[in-house]
Amino acid sequence: MRIDVPFAAGLLRDRDNIEILCHQSPDGDTIGCGFALCRVLQQMGKQAFITVDDVIPVCFDYLHPAVEKQSFEPQFIVAVDVATIDMLGSAEHIAKYRGRIDLCIDHHASNTDYAKYTLIETEPEAAAAAETLLQVFYAMGAPVDALTADCIYTGIATDTGCFRYTNTTSRTLRIAADLLDRGARFELINKRNFDTRTKTYSALEALALATLNTYFDGKCAMLDITQEMYRLSGSDESEAHPLKALPRQVEGALVGVTIKEEKNGTFRASVRTNTPVDACNICKRFGGGGHKRASGCDLPGATIEEARKNILESIRLELNQYDGISLSQ
Repeated sequence: MRIDVPFAAGLLRDRDNIEILCHQSPDGDTIGCGFALCRVLQQMGKQAFITVDDVIPVCFDYLHPAVEKQSFEPQFIVAVDVATIDMLGSAEHIAKYRGRIDLCIDHHASNTDYAKYTLIETEPEAAAAAETLLQVFYAMGAPVDALTADCIYTGIATDTGCFRYTNTTSRTLRIAADLLDRGARFELINKRNFDTRTKTYSALEALALATLNTYFDGKCAMLDITQEMYRLSGSDESEAHPLKALPRQVEGALVGVTIKEEKNGTFRASVRTNTPVDACNICKRFGGGGHKRASGCDLPGATIEEARKNILESIRLELNQYDGISLSQ
């Protein structure tokens, strides 16, 4: 059932013993929302904790002091920035929560309505789930202190590419200004997320960029991330997130794709596009989704070459929708 901000605020005011779910391969939006919601609930005297079926990247370690560790049997379960239940993690983790999630606060148009109640703002469309979550806090009359502002700013800044992407609206910028007024440490957060790279990440980036290729007369750029690259660089999957943005930065590319080999030998694509191409359409053909400019999906294929062939065919079909784009692979 789709709900509005006041309804979601009422649910959170009335419930206690709340578990908060973030998605696998956690980014700044899901983690920022998770920590922000947990902190606000704890400040209101409620019990709350966060569950992530993955490693939280070290770049978000400044958020940990925002919440206290608590342990209890949850009575109300909330997912934040999770478009589909399959994004939660392993098959065992998904099975544990299937049919049990009470509330989802999200901003993906492709949300599958797996929760009992789903909040997604459409007018204006939220740049990040954190933007919508802040509206819920305002409706609850909840405290938004400096540490909470850090969490919300993290979600918004990372999902807008530090306010560079087309999902940034005038409301997004006004919210960011309000968060700075409330004490958000924007300089620290921007440096950690956009201007700091570990040595192991740098080694991983070099290996991944060596696989960069272009297709369709340069309109698509693609790179690979394999488990062997993690081993050679000393990095891990928690450091791979910044690589998703690199292929789209290639001059002339309308579509940027990062194919990531998972631990179980399957493959996942992260698709980023420039106007007018719809990334969500590309990923929907494989059961994935997200936004027009940023989406993801699992890819069929026993090898990375097969996975690449499959995503390229979907990209070809999508590019064929636009007048004036002629293709040769």
